[in-house]
Amino acid sequence: MPFSDQTVFITGFPGFIAERLVKHLAKLNARFILLVQPSLLPRARSDIARIAAATGADPANFAIAAGDITEENLGMSAADLDRARNETTTLFHLAAIYDLAVTRDLAMRVNVDGTRNVNQFARSINDLWRYHYVSTCYVAGKREGIIMETDLRHDAGFRNHYEETKYLAEMEVETLKAELPITIHRPAVVCGDSRTGETAKYDGVYYLIHYLRKWPGGLTLLNIGNRDVCLNLVPVDFVIDSMVTLAREDRAIGATIQLADPAPLTTQQLFNQISKVIGGRDSLATVPAGIVYPVLMLPFAPKITGLPHSAVPYFFLEQTYDTAKSRELLEPHGLRCPTFPSYVEALVNFVAANPQL
Repeated sequence: MPFSDQTVFITGFPGFIAERLVKHLAKLNARFILLVQPSLLPRARSDIARIAAATGADPANFAIAAGDITEENLGMSAADLDRARNETTTLFHLAAIYDLAVTRDLAMRVNVDGTRNVNQFARSINDLWRYHYVSTCYVAGKREGIIMETDLRHDAGFRNHYEETKYLAEMEVETLKAELPITIHRPAVVCGDSRTGETAKYDGVYYLIHYLRKWPGGLTLLNIGNRDVCLNLVPVDFVIDSMVTLAREDRAIGATIQLADPAPLTTQQLFNQISKVIGGRDSLATVPAGIVYPVLMLPFAPKITGLPHSAVPYFFLEQTYDTAKSRELLEPHGLRCPTFPSYVEALVNFVAANPQL
């Protein structure tokens, strides 16, 4: 079914990924019901006006339903709930707490209970063609080695409550695959647009970018990256293009797709790529990981490096993600994850132009 014949229900608007997804689908003449928290209604209306103007979409194609995924029936009014059940054909569930330092109670309420509520809503839709749930590669927790797209259950533990609750939420959605036409999308670490560098949050690889920008002449000399550990990065435009493509791919029904770089760089290589852009050279020496990790975990380290303690483990766990199903479904459509060297300059330039977000 073409998107011009569909009404797409989206949670998580006006978040960065949800906004870009709406903009992409608006170009395909989709109609929308956007679940928006009451406190974000003014921003959502402004963003919709901007998206409609940029895409030429009819403003009448955008409907806002005030609500909250943590509430029964997603907190929608009776009229909005009735409309959503009768008109929705495709559901994208993006809303979540993405915070590595989040408390367990809050993460459970939003990521797990909220997903249960969205699942219940999905069951009540009268003509549901597709349900897309946005998870994360980090449901793998502390597992090491290659993580297959078919892997989910494990007892390796988690580095934080974000990982744990996204894992529990994906378990809820996985169970529902027996009833509904579901695709689970697992992005790796999402960074800025590969062409413009635009992003809405500085985390992940941006810790390295900000660190090296503090003193390019000196900090680029000693590489604090790891030769054995990769940080898997995916530009947001690749994630959005992939999700939209998979939404029109029947073979994606029932699948879990890892949206990850099939050939990620080690953190040492990432450091050197950023160093070349910022300082014009590779680093001269690499500090042993056995020294770097304990130093980064010292109480005063975040103030110096900008890297919070909650993010440190992501630079030291040997974990890679299989992308066989992803490539099977996306490459025939001409979609491949861009290589980091092809867009690192765009990321650095955006940070230079926007040092604070």
